[in-house]
Amino acid sequence: MKGIKLGLAALVMMAVVGVANAAGVGYIDYAKVIDNYDYAKQVTKEVDAKGLEMQQYLVDKEKEYKSLDTPLKKQTFEEKISQEFKQKEAAYMALKEKREQEVYSKIREAAKAVMVEQKLDAIMDVRGVFVGGVDVSDIVISKLKTMK
Repeated sequence: MKGIKLGLAALVMMAVVGVANAAGVGYIDYAKVIDNYDYAKQVTKEVDAKGLEMQQYLVDKEKEYKSLDTPLKKQTFEEKISQEFKQKEAAYMALKEKREQEVYSKIREAAKAVMVEQKLDAIMDVRGVFVGGVDVSDIVISKLKTMK
């Protein structure tokens, strides 16, 4: 009987210690972080400016197209502009992806640091949390502001 009580006491102690060591799960509202992160705003402006540049390119080329007088000139012009635009579009998409990846990496780095500092087991996106967890969005935003 004494052995069973001792075993039960050991199990209870392990459970209490396990609960005390479990830090929990944090979550961030990624959209909120992006909205409050100056570098992300800068990247968005840069990417948007390139998008507007492409739109202006198309407007300018449309004006040129309308000024052409023969079907052959128009066809040649269309083929040339189509190739140029595909190159511009590919460059735009590469820039957009690269910049978005940079922002994501910086946010992830900050989130990892917050996870360690707050002694959390994980940090998730708010959309993956149904109940519970700790919102660390503001802490991640603060961490991003201090990171270089």
